[in-house]
Amino acid sequence: MKDEIFTIPQAAKHCAISRWTLSKCVRSGELKASRTPGGHYRILKEDLEGFIVKKGMYPLVYKRFSKKRILIVDDDKDIQKLLTTILSDHKYKTEVASSGFEAGAKLVQFKPDLIILDLIMPEISGFDVCRRIKEDPDMSYIKILAITGYDTEENRKKIMDAGADGYLAKPVEIDVLLRHIEDLLGAIAAHP
Repeated sequence: MKDEIFTIPQAAKHCAISRWTLSKCVRSGELKASRTPGGHYRILKEDLEGFIVKKGMYPLVYKRFSKKRILIVDDDKDIQKLLTTILSDHKYKTEVASSGFEAGAKLVQFKPDLIILDLIMPEISGFDVCRRIKEDPDMSYIKILAITGYDTEENRKKIMDAGADGYLAKPVEIDVLLRHIEDLLGAIAAHP
């Protein structure tokens, strides 16, 4: 944050939330702000930073990447290639991991906004990967879309209980996949 004083729209952009949501936080007293003679709110940098920390928001929201980042975690190379091509064509930046262990390393380095996660993989299952991410306060903001070829009610319940934000059965229609991704990524900005 280079600026020392922010307007509501500027502060909302830094927090990756809507200006209406941020305005509500100011009016309720959750976020300290002063008013100009014209009645507009101004927020000091340190007050905004304190608000971000207090709310447990993604700590680097003001350094967000212009392209949304999606990590594809699947041990099937053909699925990796297909999803990478589709998502790249729709202006997403992608990275792939073939196992839960590899996904752990990529999380820190790549900083994805969303993970497309296969459930059944060698070494660490998608269920365990999901649970570990959602239990970590530094990564719990990451949206997880579980995709599986083993579509059962038990698997669906188990992955949603582990914290997944969405679930689809393979094979997935491209339009359905893209709609789910857009909905989940839209939720990041709308609900910090």
